[in-house]
Amino acid sequence: MQFQTPAQEACYDKIALWMKELFGKFPCARQDIPGLGLFMGSALVEVLVFPWRDDAIINTRSYVVTGIELSPELLRFLLEENTQMLFGAFGIDGNGDIVFEHTIVGSTCDKKELQASVNAVLEVADEYDDKIVEKWGGQRALDRMQAVR
Repeated sequence: MQFQTPAQEACYDKIALWMKELFGKFPCARQDIPGLGLFMGSALVEVLVFPWRDDAIINTRSYVVTGIELSPELLRFLLEENTQMLFGAFGIDGNGDIVFEHTIVGSTCDKKELQASVNAVLEVADEYDDKIVEKWGGQRALDRMQAVR
């Protein structure tokens, strides 16, 4: 794994230890970028560390549903749900996949803040993936993993 800055590496080292302490096992580590992942129910959440100015940011994200037709009704639903979220927001990536993410500053993050960010994204993704797939189709993270096997 390559780090672009010393701040990014220091932040990754800090949160990797906390993730292990908080979630009882070492989450899946990414090889391409500094990040960790873990499952809860049908959702996969990634905690990624990116350089930012002279600091780093911690981006907690989940690909909630992939392979879905983005109808105006679905997009309106996601935007309206964003107004109710305490941590994070829904978005659409370049492939048309629905993501939910929350970002915090690396140098000021403590273990409690990291836990709140990860749990918020995990809970929202695990709840909303079922709602969205049931009404609009697509695949949850668990569905994608089972299709690969």
